[in-house]
Amino acid sequence: MNFGRVSVLASHVFREVVRDRIFYIIVLYALILAAALLLLPEFAASTEDKMFLDFGLAAMSFLGLVVAIFVGTVLISKEIEKRTVLVLITKPLSRSGLIVGKYFGSLAVLAVLITAMTVIYLGFLQFRNTPYPVGSILLAAVFLFLQLSLITAVAITLSMFTSSLLATALTFAVYLMGNAAKDILQLSRLSSNPSIERMTQALYLVLPDLSRLDLKNEAVYGLAALPNTSSLILNASYGLMYSILLLAIAMFIFSQREF
Repeated sequence: MNFGRVSVLASHVFREVVRDRIFYIIVLYALILAAALLLLPEFAASTEDKMFLDFGLAAMSFLGLVVAIFVGTVLISKEIEKRTVLVLITKPLSRSGLIVGKYFGSLAVLAVLITAMTVIYLGFLQFRNTPYPVGSILLAAVFLFLQLSLITAVAITLSMFTSSLLATALTFAVYLMGNAAKDILQLSRLSSNPSIERMTQALYLVLPDLSRLDLKNEAVYGLAALPNTSSLILNASYGLMYSILLLAIAMFIFSQREF
């Protein structure tokens, strides 16, 4: 794999997404926080600080998820539908290099997006004089990036063998089930049906456990609520390894496709 060509492709993906005005999401996020700043005191005057902390992180996560899914599902499928993939794979760029380049380009988009939203979020907290645990918020933002990186890998893999629309729906379903995987597993253990228990255990093993990369609740309550350092490293490694595995599957499927 030629990493020079991969980096060129990644930068091209980044510029292409910027031309699609995806970063208007940042403006939308600022408007959402401004609206919350005005409306939350009307509904929860006594707990508005915690609610604003939680709402800001939840909005950041949701908007990041939308970008990760929609960018990830069209990265390769758009090239296939427009037949431009035939031009790309005839150039001195391997099929695996195409996948990696597209993936890293999308990660650059997510990194800029999350960084900008985090800065806006901290700015709003500073503006309204809300006490906030800056260290845990920054750590939650880093883990959100890891979670969305994994979701992007899911989106790319699913787009290898289905349409963009179906891949979008399936990726969103994986996100929902991945966040609820632990809860589903615990509920299945209360069931007396061994078939249901085996099925849920299989789903837990196959689906990514996205709750490991979700530190929103911990960020609201500060560093004291965060898992210990070894758990954080283990969870981050889990997210990275799962993303690498998904990309390997995507490369294998893409290598077998005929155009």
